[in-house]
Amino acid sequence: MLKRSFDFSFALILLVGLSPILILIAVLIKLDSKGSVLFIQERVGRYNKNFKIYKYRTMRTASEKKGLLTIGNKDSRITRIGVFLRRYKIDEFPQLLNIIKGDMSFVGPRPELRHYVNFYKKDDLVILNVRPGITGLASLEYRNEVELLKQAKDPEDYFINTIIPDKLHYNKLYIKKRNFLFDLKLIIITVFRVIFK
Repeated sequence: MLKRSFDFSFALILLVGLSPILILIAVLIKLDSKGSVLFIQERVGRYNKNFKIYKYRTMRTASEKKGLLTIGNKDSRITRIGVFLRRYKIDEFPQLLNIIKGDMSFVGPRPELRHYVNFYKKDDLVILNVRPGITGLASLEYRNEVELLKQAKDPEDYFINTIIPDKLHYNKLYIKKRNFLFDLKLIIITVFRVIFK
C-alpha cells in the first residue's frame, strides 16, 4: 500500500507541477515532425495482461514497420527532438499517466512487448506478478541497450538470447530485494545517471 500510495501521489504532483513543460514538449514534437504527440503501444503488464503504455513520440510515423528494436542513439527513424527527449528520458514522462491509472509503478521491471514475453520460460513469468516500472535494476544495468544493439551483428538475436535473459536475472533479483527504501534508492540513482550521463 505504501508503494502504491507513493506512486499515485508523486506521479500526480509531477504531472501537475510539470504540466507547462509537458505542454511545451508536445508543441515542439508537433513542430518537429508529422504525427501524434504521444506514442501508444501495447505492452505486457502485471498478471501477464496487456496495457497501453504512453510515451512522447520520438520516431517518425510508422517506424515500427522497420523493426521493433531501436538500433543506436542515432537510429535514422528518430526525430531531431526525439534525440534530446531520449537522451534525458523525457520521452518517458507520459508514463506518469500509466502510474496514476495503476498500470505501472516508478520502479519495477520494464514492460516488454508480447512478442518478446513469448520467449520467457515458465519461471521467468514471476516478474509479471509486480507492476512494471519506469526504472529498475535491469533498466539501470542496460541504460546503454540501444548502443549494444547497434554493435551486434544480429540485433534481434542478441536481444532475445543475451539481453532478455540477463534482464530477467536482474528483474528477479529486484523482486527478491524490493522494498520501499530500495525503490527510493533506485529512483535517486536513475535521476543522477540521467542528469550526469
